[in-house]
Amino acid sequence: MDAITVAGLIAVVIPSITSHEAAHGLVAEHLGDPTARRLGRLTLNPIAHIDPFFTILLPAFLILSGSGFILGGAKPVPVDVSRLRKPRRDWALVGVAGPLTNILIALLFSAVLSVCIHTGLLARSSRGMEVLAVGIFVNVLLGIFNLIPIPPLDGSRVVQYFLSSQALAAYRRLEQFGLIVVVFLVLVVPAVQVVLSTAILFTIQLLTGPFGIWRDVEVVLRNLLVS
Repeated sequence: MDAITVAGLIAVVIPSITSHEAAHGLVAEHLGDPTARRLGRLTLNPIAHIDPFFTILLPAFLILSGSGFILGGAKPVPVDVSRLRKPRRDWALVGVAGPLTNILIALLFSAVLSVCIHTGLLARSSRGMEVLAVGIFVNVLLGIFNLIPIPPLDGSRVVQYFLSSQALAAYRRLEQFGLIVVVFLVLVVPAVQVVLSTAILFTIQLLTGPFGIWRDVEVVLRNLLVS
């Protein structure tokens, strides 16, 4: 990829990450907790959401090491669960807001790409096609990955809603080393990579198929991300 394509990808990926985090804060505020707004995290400004390790160091290490799977994220938006009106239910809703936002962005990119291709605004081998295709991929990746039901990922917030009080206490204790477990599983266990990759590609097909661009997106992603 040349510098122009890379710049386009950055322009697409960064808002996708910040939208994910801002969505958590926006839903939390709607449900009674204004913590994110008070701390300046209810914003699309990427500087407010940068995490030195997950946003910069980990992705850079994986890219430079030639890893077959790229992992990263932003600094979690703070939520005071005790201020939510119905803590268990609302915590689950706050959790699912981020992944849902990314899926909706991927759907939007799919619609835009479809219009551009079918009206001739973008050629199937153009830089714009590559940028939007990777934008779809990144948003689906963010959505699927964050739904892994291991604390502190968003999927764990949904799981907590269904647990008994005793099970919930034990489950929450996983959070202190949950990220270590997630990184280990994703980077070391091939089966986890296969499951995630399959889920991501299946979701992309579901989103792009109705717009008639699945095969076009698949070709771009395989050329850029597999080769």
